[in-house]
Amino acid sequence: MSEHEKDLDSLPYTEYIKEIMDPEKIFEKPEPLKGIRVLDIGTLIFGPMVATYLAEFGAEVIHVEMPGRGDTMRPLAPFADFHKNLAAGFEATNNSKYHIAIDMRTPEGKELIYRLVKRSDVLVENYRPGTTDRWGLGYRQIRKINPRIIYISMSGFGQWGPWTFRPSYDAVAQATSGLIESTGFPDGLPLKAGAWIGDFYGALMGAFAVLVALYYREKTGEGQYIDHPQAENLLRNMDWTWIYIGLTGKNRERYGNRDVAIVPSDIVRCKDGFVAIAAFKDKEFKGLCEAMGRIDLYEKYSDPDERLKEENQTVIYQALHEWAKEKTVKELEDLGEEFGFASNKVFSSEDQYNNEHWRARKAIWIYDDPIYGSLAEVAPVPKMSESPGRIKWTARPNGIDNEHVFIRLLGMSKDELDELYKKGVIGKWDENIFFSCPPKDWDGKSGLFYP
Repeated sequence: MSEHEKDLDSLPYTEYIKEIMDPEKIFEKPEPLKGIRVLDIGTLIFGPMVATYLAEFGAEVIHVEMPGRGDTMRPLAPFADFHKNLAAGFEATNNSKYHIAIDMRTPEGKELIYRLVKRSDVLVENYRPGTTDRWGLGYRQIRKINPRIIYISMSGFGQWGPWTFRPSYDAVAQATSGLIESTGFPDGLPLKAGAWIGDFYGALMGAFAVLVALYYREKTGEGQYIDHPQAENLLRNMDWTWIYIGLTGKNRERYGNRDVAIVPSDIVRCKDGFVAIAAFKDKEFKGLCEAMGRIDLYEKYSDPDERLKEENQTVIYQALHEWAKEKTVKELEDLGEEFGFASNKVFSSEDQYNNEHWRARKAIWIYDDPIYGSLAEVAPVPKMSESPGRIKWTARPNGIDNEHVFIRLLGMSKDELDELYKKGVIGKWDENIFFSCPPKDWDGKSGLFYP
């Protein structure tokens, strides 16, 4: 054991973990997926985000867009707020990629995709089922070019079945999975989750599927096809819902912010905001009752199953809410720490951005992009001690990496590229479409991978 290892072992647990995970040393460590090349021909969020998760852990990702306007996601800016022509939605879903522009519908464009496929490990697409097949870019065509390819198709409802050709967006996936119907208060409307959870969580599971397929290929040498439906993915993650209805025949009702298996667990209003409070374990519930000055509640309802009875819930929650409304957020958080129950402020996005805990862990990744300047994004998770994820650069202007990919990777000449540019087979941004362009203050050189 080295002296450094001995020094580490002498540290308290949290200091030891902090030291081996040191966010300031991320770029000194290897990338676990380095050497894996991903061809991302998808659009919007559901497909491209699969590739982004892989890129953050070292995969070389080439994002293919249409010349000119580019990815359909490029103009999707919340509240029409763009930063130097870059939409926050596109930025959030396309970091650490190379951006090229090919008209895949043309024979020459299709041939370029074939050449890239020969040199790739993974292909990601999320068009309507059958679209890439009609273009000659479906799995049955691509596997003949590269039998080792991992080909993942992301869609709303899967590549076969009665609903195959229905369009889907995040809200549709949430609706058909049962998530919306089970979210909200009993006397109110069903509620959609505020974030694009169907897209982002679905893409995360898509990336997981790709990693499983890569591991299988490592053992067998065989590629494979992955059919990953957005709605079905959310369906799979509706916790106990389908087991419950299968056993009881009962529908899952909306229950507001309360947990139907843990009492108490709720969002309470206090003097200056809202706080999430939960106390399931015996020590936690006893601590909460002590903090409230209501040890009688613990003596009467110490059994968790007794607390689940509707009449007992009413008593407990009434006492909790009456007590909490006289406290501040800080007082409730401090009492949670002192008495051992879970208690945390309901954060706004501003709270999250400025939170000392997230900043200390570099969960908020603040960096200087060579094209767009100072930016902030959510850092990759999970965090890993030996091969951590990282954000290398943000989303890039449409077609900016054409020369880097076509000349360096495919060995094409500038004359060949010039001819393809003239034909419209490949292209870059359209000067008349601002969201496909670099910033106005870009010097034309910064951030280029090919001079």
